[in-house]
Formats: sequence, C-alpha cells, structure tokens
Amino acid sequence: MASHPAGVLRGDVFVPTAELRQRAARAATALSSLGVGRGDTVALLLRNDLPFVEASLAVSMIGAAPVPVTWHGRSDEVSFILEDSHALVLVAHADLLAPVRVAMPPGVAVRVVPTPADIVTSYGLDPATAEPDPTDLLWSPWIESFEPFDGQIAGAANALIYTSGTTGRPKGVRRLPGTEQATLTPGVRTATGLGPGMRTVVTGPMYHTAPNYYGMNAMASDGFVHLQPRFDPEELLALIDGHGITHLHMVPTMFVRLLRLGDEVKARYDLSSLQHVVHAAAPCPVDVKQQMIAWWGPIIHEYYGGTETGAVTQCDSAEWLAHPGTVGREAEHCKVTVLDDDGVAVPTGAVGEIFMRNRAFPDFTYEGRPEARSEVERQGLFTCGDIGYLDDDGYLYLCDRKRDMVISGGVNIYPAEIEACLIQLAGVHDCAVFGAPHDEFGEQLVAAVERSGDSAGAALDVDAVRQHVAAHLASFKAPRIVTFHESLPREDSGKIFKRRLREPYWEAAGRRI
Repeated sequence: MASHPAGVLRGDVFVPTAELRQRAARAATALSSLGVGRGDTVALLLRNDLPFVEASLAVSMIGAAPVPVTWHGRSDEVSFILEDSHALVLVAHADLLAPVRVAMPPGVAVRVVPTPADIVTSYGLDPATAEPDPTDLLWSPWIESFEPFDGQIAGAANALIYTSGTTGRPKGVRRLPGTEQATLTPGVRTATGLGPGMRTVVTGPMYHTAPNYYGMNAMASDGFVHLQPRFDPEELLALIDGHGITHLHMVPTMFVRLLRLGDEVKARYDLSSLQHVVHAAAPCPVDVKQQMIAWWGPIIHEYYGGTETGAVTQCDSAEWLAHPGTVGREAEHCKVTVLDDDGVAVPTGAVGEIFMRNRAFPDFTYEGRPEARSEVERQGLFTCGDIGYLDDDGYLYLCDRKRDMVISGGVNIYPAEIEACLIQLAGVHDCAVFGAPHDEFGEQLVAAVERSGDSAGAALDVDAVRQHVAAHLASFKAPRIVTFHESLPREDSGKIFKRRLREPYWEAAGRRI
C-alpha cells in the first residue's frame, strides 16, 4: 500500500514530481522554440498519459493555454477546434492523429506520442495504428533535446476547454485576461477534497474540465496521481487497495458499474484508505448513491457547476441523506437561482432553468465568439442549460438538460429520470433516452440501449425495457421506440452524444434539431 511517493504513475511508469516538472521545463523551452508564448495555444489530442501532463505544465510555464481535444470527435470536429483555438502546436497519440492528418489546418506543428501498449489493449486498437509514421517528430526525444526553461515563469493559465457541443459547434471557454488562475476557494476545497498529500486516480478523460482540473491540482498539491487510461471498475478497486488511494473524483455511471461487481469481487479489496470521494457531471439515481454511501461510508460528496462557472453548489453525505437527490446548496461566494423563460425567479419547488455564478472563479469569454456569452447570461448569472428546482432549505435538484427535455402531448418529460431507471435494468450496459417527432403528440420517447455482454443482455428485448420503465415510473414515460446498439456514442465521462442519435429521426421528418 502507498507504494509510490508524490508523482504520477501511468501504467508501470512512475515519474516523481520533481522529475515531471524538469521534463515540463524542457518541454517549455521546446515549445518556445516554435514561437509559443503568452496567450498562445497548444492542442492536446491525448488520452490519459504522461505527455498530457508534461505538455499542460510546460504550456502554462510560458503563459500559453493548453487545449485538451476530445478524441471521440470526428476529424472535421477536431480540425474545427484546432482552427478555432488558433493552436500553434498539436501533441497527439499516434492512433488518434492518423484520421486527423487529412484535416490538419495549415501551419500547425505536430509532435507525436506512440500509443502505449496497455492503451491499445484497453481500447481494442489495431497495434499498427499505435506507431508513429517514420517522418513524425516524437514528443519525448524532441523535448529531451532542449535545456530546461530558464526564463521567467509566466504563471499557470487555465486550459482552454471546449464544451461538448451536443447541439451545434462546441465553444471554447477562455478565462479573461487578469483572471487566468483559478484559486481553490474554501468551498471548492471542501467539495473536492483537494489538498497536500492526497493520493488519487484520475478516472475520467482529461480533456474534460473536471478530471483535468482535479488531476492537475492534485499534482500541484504534491500528491500521488495514477492516470487510469480507461475506467474499469475492478481495476479501480485494485488501485485503491494497492496504492492507498485517499481521494477520487467520479461520475454516476462509474458508481453504477462498481455496484454491478459481484459481492466476492467487492470483498477482495481493502478500501479503508479512502477519505473523500466526490462526484458530479450528471444526476445520480437516488438508490445508486444510497448504495454507494452504504458501501463506502459517509465520505461521498457532490457538487454542481459548469466549465464556465466552476463549482457552485456542494453537499456531503449527511446533507444528501437528509435531502435525497440534491446536488447541494450554494457554496461560498456563489449564487444559484432558478428562472422561467421570461427571466423571472420561480417559486420554491417549481422547475425552471438554473442560473449561477461563482464570484471567486475567473471570468470567461467564448473563444472567437464574445457575443455568445450574452446568450447564456441573465442578471449577471450564467446557465449551462440545466433544468431544476430549489427546495425550502435552498438545496438544488436537477431534472435534465433543457435541450434534452421532451414535450409529448403538452407534458414535460425529463429523459434523465428514465435513463436513471433503465441503467439499473439487468442487461442494460448504457442507454440514452431522447425525443423524436410524432404527428399527434409532437414528440415521442426513444430509448437507445446498449446491451451488456452477458446472458441478461442477450435476453433483453423491447417489451422488457418498456415494462421496466412502466413498473417504476408513470406509464407515459415508457419509450414508444426502443433500439439496441453494439455501442452508443458515449464519452468515458458518461456523457452521450445524443445529437448523433436524434438526428436521423428529425431528418427523416424533414426537420432539424
């Protein structure tokens, strides 16, 4: 237990913090040689790997901003982010670079990282794609040919992270000049548990805001960080046991997959080192969180926020048990309110769009689209497009994304509630519920289901899906259409690209979403 001191472990390679910073300093000099400086951007098309950390640290040293790029995107989507962010350099894993080469914007310098063998195995990749082309410049040999950066450290800049782009093009969230460095306010520290000496596993992809922020701050706190290339529930238990993990940041989908492990598997690992587990990013089914607290104890915390705002609410296990289903209450320096379509605050318990602000968090603009900020701002507060309500004690509850809400026969239906129900049906590995056109009712519910790879999944059929929902929720929430898929366009964070599932239905009806 606790086999490594402060530093980063990836696969079987451990790099102490001091060595990691030295490598980052060499990378800073290397990037400077390409003209990268304050205000510039360097794109990272990398899975959770050491070069992601090295490049992020290096870019910040010289006052530039790292741009983590989702590797789930199609080549044109990656190309859009490279162009929109004005990236001067792209650092990419070899297998991820291959389909992007043809869409590479002119003038972008490329440095390549061979895709590690365990990542090839985890993702079932063709080993041939893991090797760089002979003419590629490789990241590690390149940075190792430079001396460590000896100029004035510019001070860390926040990453320029692009929103998921569920509708339309993604938007890059850039911090405004003079507010680059997000400080860890007492409220954020309480919610996340970030602090000196922590030992954690980065369970989600670091192109996402929360895993990126959490992992990089854990490293800055001289903690021990294990980069998990892809979430695996039993592997996580083994890592907690083997490395004395004290802190975790997770999403509800991970809880569901952990709970599905057999009792004999759960009993195999010692989890007593855990001190603080925080989750966010999606609503967590009430019974799922109850089971996790019963298993791991009252160490589970939750927060709510967005890339634009940072965390704005928080709650611990005791608060949540007293208010089941909440995502917490206003954190220090934060304001949360629920407004109707006219911008008027709704009564307690009434559903509306959530607007918020963290006054201690750096202000932002959208890269190249300053006018887009006004679209999400009201009364000095911002929305991420979520719908919810506040209770009498000021605790916030999420219903769904505004864009995901389905209106069928004049009734508002929240797919997140149905997804939380379906994910617990034996045989369902993943699912997405959304609206499709209907001549009479306006919209109808569609459930896209990815079967589990066991006998329960093989036996799952349309009737079983509908009956399960009807047995647990109102009958009108049972989907009219059920489709089964080998895999869904879901990111490792648990978010699904619903737009890709919805589009064929709306296009067939001659309508756009």
